[in-house]
Amino acid sequence: MKSLTSYLQADPTEWLLEKNNPSVRYIVLRDLLGKPETDAEVIQAKQDIMRTGVVPAILEKQKQKGYWEEPDRFYSAKYKGTVWQLLILAELWADRDDDRIRNACEFILGSSQYAESGGFAYSRSMKHGGGRRSEVIPCLTGNMVFSLIRLGYLNDPRLQRGIEWITTYQRFDDKIVQAPTGGPYDRLKTGCFSRHSCHMGAAKAMKALAEIPHNKRSTIIKKTLEKGAEYFLLHHVFKSSHHLERVPKPGWLRFGFPLMYQTDALEILDFLTKLGYKDPRMEEAIDILISKQNTKGQWLLENTFNGRYQTNIEEKEKPSKWITMRALQVLQRYYSTSPNKTKR
Repeated sequence: MKSLTSYLQADPTEWLLEKNNPSVRYIVLRDLLGKPETDAEVIQAKQDIMRTGVVPAILEKQKQKGYWEEPDRFYSAKYKGTVWQLLILAELWADRDDDRIRNACEFILGSSQYAESGGFAYSRSMKHGGGRRSEVIPCLTGNMVFSLIRLGYLNDPRLQRGIEWITTYQRFDDKIVQAPTGGPYDRLKTGCFSRHSCHMGAAKAMKALAEIPHNKRSTIIKKTLEKGAEYFLLHHVFKSSHHLERVPKPGWLRFGFPLMYQTDALEILDFLTKLGYKDPRMEEAIDILISKQNTKGQWLLENTFNGRYQTNIEEKEKPSKWITMRALQVLQRYYSTSPNKTKR
């Protein structure tokens, strides 16, 4: 089997280890170079996340009670509201023990989560508090479950209800004869849960469940992950499953970070390889990924919401440490697994 470097135009590791992006430096040291959390460089990089760059810039704009912008516009203030900041902070491996991070998590659990089902809504119920039942949506639920897991809430009963919402209601339907009914399906039947499930909502659900450590995945979580993986493999990651010559959204092949509610082929490859999948139906997406690097072994930021964040993150059409680091993670996992392995 070829080594990872044989698929690269050049080795970008030293560039990724520069100290101006401590989050990327932390992940590269830990995941790509295999250094333990107790390593001095890893410890320093993790501490620097809270001191340098995007994370402290976001936290400087946080209100005292844990939110950003207006409290009731935690979702609708795209992409400066609280749910979006929480997602970015989780992606950047912000310190879960920091009081400001905990305040943001508690604010979202109290404002967005519909307690009865565990799902997360895009507006608050003025009558009962918490998320409004009729406005729970899959992509937001997936994003918030992912964020809260990474920020230390996995064992919290409220977060467990969020996971239960995904395993109970998230569908991976592929142009079935009739859309499901009941529960949240009736309200979302023209979008999130039509005869073909929303690719983005399905991706966020998979990203969330893939964040759960393997030894803490229940049988139902494992079954949901298997269903979701097969759904994306059926689509060859980014294609129409019924017309494999078609790409429903060309933007899925323009890599971005952070993606917010959207998805792309790199994000899907990220959670598939994290789950141990290597399948022939992933090959074209992997080949496209490899082809996108430049002569320095770097990948560009092709898609961004810069200008709409609390603070900009990298520059569009310039080499991206986030995209490059994630591409290397995907390739390292993909080429270190046994040939034709489809499940772990």
